[in-house]
Amino acid sequence: MRLLRYVFYRVLQIVPVALIVVVINFLLIHLAPGDVSILLAGEDANPEFMATIRERYGLDEPFLQQLWSYLVTILSGDFGQSYRTGEPVIGLIMERVPATLLLAGSSLAVAAILGTAIGTAIARRPGSFLDTAITTLSIALFSIPVFWLGLMLILFFAVRLQLLPSSGMITIGGPRDGLGHILDILWHMVLPVAALATVWLGQYVRLARVSVSEVLAESYVTTGRAIGYPERTIMTRFGLRNALLPLVTVLGLELGLLLTGAVLTETVFAWPGLGRLIYEAILARDTPIIMGAFVIMSFTVMIASLVTDILYAALDPRVRL
Repeated sequence: MRLLRYVFYRVLQIVPVALIVVVINFLLIHLAPGDVSILLAGEDANPEFMATIRERYGLDEPFLQQLWSYLVTILSGDFGQSYRTGEPVIGLIMERVPATLLLAGSSLAVAAILGTAIGTAIARRPGSFLDTAITTLSIALFSIPVFWLGLMLILFFAVRLQLLPSSGMITIGGPRDGLGHILDILWHMVLPVAALATVWLGQYVRLARVSVSEVLAESYVTTGRAIGYPERTIMTRFGLRNALLPLVTVLGLELGLLLTGAVLTETVFAWPGLGRLIYEAILARDTPIIMGAFVIMSFTVMIASLVTDILYAALDPRVRL
């Protein structure tokens, strides 16, 4: 009952937060310097054509009226149309989401699983040479800019060794269905996944190492060893299970950022995902796509935060209390 009441209150909190996010998103985009109508009509357009463009896209309306119209369309599920192509924004975004989820989701899974395993292993030998070396390396990996790492991977594996493709999601002229198509996509994923997972790996190693070390220092773990529990049982039942709480929090927040965390990676590797779409929209000042993408990404973060809080409350009764 307490868990259901906790979930109910958390869901209610999302409503005002979502409204504030939409308003701030609209304000930031429209306060940016420059006139979209000039970009659409051209710098040499006559005033009559400029006025037609502004009227067509509602740019001649008062600011508050534009904001109200945007809120109404958002509530109806309409994110407007692209200035460049005239296509519905929601359709363009949904076309790119699967590619982003495939890239960022695979990278996050690799980083979380491998980082947790490495962090748990070195936590059992604190202060050792291996612990110091891996901890130092994880800090270095977390500090590497993902775009620089991506460029270095392209330079070495794609340009110098010519072992892996440098960009894109599929090979031009390659298979479009069946196992060959799947293998082609996986082959193109190697470098971008390696770049993104490497940067994320460091934080999971550090977090797992610290969390497991703190749990292993608790008195109930010492009691379990005194009773005679095998070390594997102590690690799985007492150590790792309780150490997963902060890992769940970070993983949940990272899941919410899946749609935002690959913008630089997708740009470097020309991956046809949402990040690449946002980059192209920023260059073209296509504000409907920029606003629509930001709103959807914000909603994703809020939903992931809600799910994380619910899982945390389910794992730790103290949260519900």
